[in-house]
Amino acid sequence: MIRQADPSRDAAACAAIYAPYVLEGVASLEVQAPDEREMAKRIERISRTHAWLVAELDGAIAGYAYSSRHHERAAYRWSTDVTVYLDAAFQRRGLGRALYSELLELARRQGLYVACAGITLPNAASVGLHEAMGFTPVGVYRGVGFKHGRWWDVGWWQLQLRERSPAGAAPPEPGPPR
Repeated sequence: MIRQADPSRDAAACAAIYAPYVLEGVASLEVQAPDEREMAKRIERISRTHAWLVAELDGAIAGYAYSSRHHERAAYRWSTDVTVYLDAAFQRRGLGRALYSELLELARRQGLYVACAGITLPNAASVGLHEAMGFTPVGVYRGVGFKHGRWWDVGWWQLQLRERSPAGAAPPEPGPPR
């Protein structure tokens, strides 16, 4: 079952899922894993304006995905960054696609136009997921993150969620996730 995250109920599981990505890998360039309290704050903050979803299987949180503001400047408000993290025990079962399908549909209904995904390279699994969901590569930031003793590139993928408004016509303001 995919549902909206509840900070008080899901923060511990989301923190546990995310920790290996931070501590052992480079899918996230964060270097200190957030604890349950910090994760609850993140879920609460992001959920005010964007969607944070969890996939629950047999009473356990198997993964989560969320969208967030692409950049703080006002003209970017129709664009969103998206990300997905899965518990290692639940990978390769279609959960990433299921979470993203729901997340991207919520972004469309919210009135967002573009979804962006930053992927630390190399990461064939993440590239494969994003391209299977329709994302296309748009560029690479070279050597922008230093973690585990080396510099990492971050590739950017983009998905057009809806047709852009004609030149000169302002699009409707994005709404809350629903």
